Amino acid sequence: MPRIEIAHTAKVIGVIASMASVAAHADDTAPLNYFLHAAGPAAAPTLTLGWIFTAICTAVCVIVAVLLIAGIVRRRPELPARGLIHTSGMRWIVIGVGVSTLVLAAMLAHALVTLERVATPPATPALTITVTAYDWWWKVAYDDSPDPARRFVTANEIHIPTGEPVRIVLRSADVIHAFWVPRLAGKTQTIPGQTNEQWVQADAPGVYRGQCTQFCGAQHAHMAFEVVAQDRAAFSAWLDRQARPVASDTSSLAGHKLFVDKCAGCHAIRGTDANGMQAPDLTHLNSRRLIAAGALKNTPQNQLDWIAHAQSIKPESLMPSIALTSDEAEKLSAYLATLN
Repeated sequence: MPRIEIAHTAKVIGVIASMASVAAHADDTAPLNYFLHAAGPAAAPTLTLGWIFTAICTAVCVIVAVLLIAGIVRRRPELPARGLIHTSGMRWIVIGVGVSTLVLAAMLAHALVTLERVATPPATPALTITVTAYDWWWKVAYDDSPDPARRFVTANEIHIPTGEPVRIVLRSADVIHAFWVPRLAGKTQTIPGQTNEQWVQADAPGVYRGQCTQFCGAQHAHMAFEVVAQDRAAFSAWLDRQARPVASDTSSLAGHKLFVDKCAGCHAIRGTDANGMQAPDLTHLNSRRLIAAGALKNTPQNQLDWIAHAQSIKPESLMPSIALTSDEAEKLSAYLATLN
């Protein structure tokens, strides 16, 4: 077997193994099959539209199947004389084309009305969040506050207040991705060099799973995020905590130095000299439910597994696998535990 085929086969096996590993670690409390239920005014009209289109397509398939079966089992009539038109057959064609045209026109009209309904929120959004898609994670910036001290960046987890429309500004740092929270809104693409927008609103507190739905590379399937809807008081308290820089902790200076040496080239921690811009901000790492864009639950052990085996968990991601001695792992884990 040629070397290129062997390499390709090994690569495929590695990706399959990584998928199995992620599946074993992944959080399944908010599966994407929840898209069958809407949880906000931006999603409800499109959900209804989807059910209507599904019903129409199902009816068409059933009708075509019935006519096909009837045509097969029915006794074939004698052919008309040469040059004559089979008027009954032509009548069925005319009726079918007419009915199809009316149904398609009605579907188009309803789709346009639905798109108009969800194009703008019912009230002016009081909050704007900028989400930038990367291979393969989501940068989330709360940057619309007039107070610079209350602007901050997080990753893969979007917090919003319930009962209020939220404006989402969408960008891409590399290739085309698609932002989709099925229970809260439809899909919107993130395109390099272009800014798109959508809005979401959650009727009730909860955790709503989101996913990239535009094929963007090897780890497209593992590019997830969560929208956490909270009541206004809880959301405001979360904003206050997230806006604070990390508190200094002299008990883990060795771990901090290790982080700066091995991780600060890509990651940032506000309040320290770690100012990397190419990977998630880790200032309040332990406030998040998941890590690695939804691939792993956020536990101390999974944090170390991600650091040491990133290329096994998500092959071809920009996060390198970093070898750690047992002493280094202990010190780094102790430091990461302070990032609350």
